[in-house]
Amino acid sequence: MLSYGRVQSMLAHPLERSELEALLFASKAELSGLEGDELTIEVTPDRLDLLSEGGLGLYLQGRTGAAHGVPALTGTPASDPPMTIVADASVSRRRPYIAAVALTAPTGEGLDAGLLAEGIRFQELLHATVGADRRLASLGIYPYDRLRPPIHYRLEPIGAIRFTPLGAEKETSAEEFFSTHPMAARYGEMGREGGLALTLRDRERRVLSLPPVLNSREGGEARVGDRALLLESTGTLKARVKDALSLLSLVFVARGWRLTAVPVSGSHGPDTGESLVSLRRLHLPAATVAQVGGAGYSAASIEHELSRARLSASPEAHGWSVAVPPWRPDLLSGVDLAEEVVLSRGLRAEDGLIPPSSTRGRRLPERRFADRFSELFRGLGFAELYTPVLVSETSTLRTGRSSAIALRNPVSDQFAYLRDRLFVSLTTVLEHNLRTGYPQRFAEVGPVVVPDTSADTGAATRQHAGAVIASEGAGFADAAALLDFLLRDQGVAAVREPVEIPRTIPGRAARVKLAGEVVGELGELSPELLAELGVPVPAVWAELNLTALWPLLRRGESR
Repeated sequence: MLSYGRVQSMLAHPLERSELEALLFASKAELSGLEGDELTIEVTPDRLDLLSEGGLGLYLQGRTGAAHGVPALTGTPASDPPMTIVADASVSRRRPYIAAVALTAPTGEGLDAGLLAEGIRFQELLHATVGADRRLASLGIYPYDRLRPPIHYRLEPIGAIRFTPLGAEKETSAEEFFSTHPMAARYGEMGREGGLALTLRDRERRVLSLPPVLNSREGGEARVGDRALLLESTGTLKARVKDALSLLSLVFVARGWRLTAVPVSGSHGPDTGESLVSLRRLHLPAATVAQVGGAGYSAASIEHELSRARLSASPEAHGWSVAVPPWRPDLLSGVDLAEEVVLSRGLRAEDGLIPPSSTRGRRLPERRFADRFSELFRGLGFAELYTPVLVSETSTLRTGRSSAIALRNPVSDQFAYLRDRLFVSLTTVLEHNLRTGYPQRFAEVGPVVVPDTSADTGAATRQHAGAVIASEGAGFADAAALLDFLLRDQGVAAVREPVEIPRTIPGRAARVKLAGEVVGELGELSPELLAELGVPVPAVWAELNLTALWPLLRRGESR
């Protein structure tokens, strides 16, 4: 819930509810409620910046013409000597990553109650979302002028820690804190290892916080009137740590505060922190704008719309170089930037009219083609599967899929890769059904994602059909007969060529070619893989690339 008055204070002219609804409609946000000063909006998960009063205010400034481009980020260092953080090697065992930025208030101003409340509210929202309830990242806000650098981040004996928890009146021991405080009951295990606990201390050994649980009152309480702040984030995933910190800094940058990088040194090597206070550069190809938004976008209009989206663009070969602020981690490619142009230009609700079309109500031939394989599998008695395209690191490496695409910022290691073969998911299903009797026969028709340098995202989606047979008598001939049957149903016969496929038995694997194109693979699972899966019987696998097969089989199909 946001303060509508604080959002309005960032605009040149007040907005009526109807105006606000119309402006939000052209974004990834929607007005959910407005009662007095209480403003409630809903956003898509990639636009968390709009859930802060500062972030929403920046967006509305651009939409109303009150301000354009990226706001100023950096300023003069907040102290001399400058702030630094030293991460001890001990933290790598528990919560290895830390990052920080310093913030300085505009001349003649300081931290007011409204800005402090907004920062704390947004901090908790980021804990729950980007931080996965503080497991991947947590945040702290500190009074910069009352700290003495450098700040030390380490694991130390719990018995050596005494501090006054934020909100308390007297000093306590860490043992008592961890055994009695409600925040420690919820988050304490994330910051402990046996008899050790994570701490942040300054040069004078004052405890600033026990990450990721709670700040101290002595060194970790920001107060109204403070003119400089230190924002810090610790966590188990470096990308989440930096994303959370950049989003929290937006609250203050939107009000004119200036950022200064805080260097971090430690076992992971030095980090200047410059990526947290500087602009990223992305290339927006002119062709991508035309593909996403259609015709009618002049060079000047594209630069204008990006400026209204609070980005900055400059012409370069075949497109634009676009400056992206740190609090927009959702912008990763030219497609994302083209979408910003389209959204900034504006969307409008259209009447629900269906244009006359002779193909209305028909499924695409490619979809009907894929569905035919699902029907064939069901007819052969295979159990039908629907598994996610995101797979675990363990299953990807275990099946030898070295070409599978790793996610840069996965939610967890269970969803860390994009599968490039159904083989990865099918073997995982084998592992999950060890208590089910044999024989087991299951199949799936679904998407995989493969590297593709010609695509703007660097990847392309393909439709595959795959199956596994696990039984006492399963062998290569079963997989070969299955693929032969599937292809004969399409009226073709393919050629098999011996090939070495990771995690299959050498000499008992092959690829299938049609008109010189590879359209399938098959093989017996190696005894080593079966042992890792815990499967006690032989198993074979067969898989067809329907995306490659379809163009070779289509005969006059029309849309």
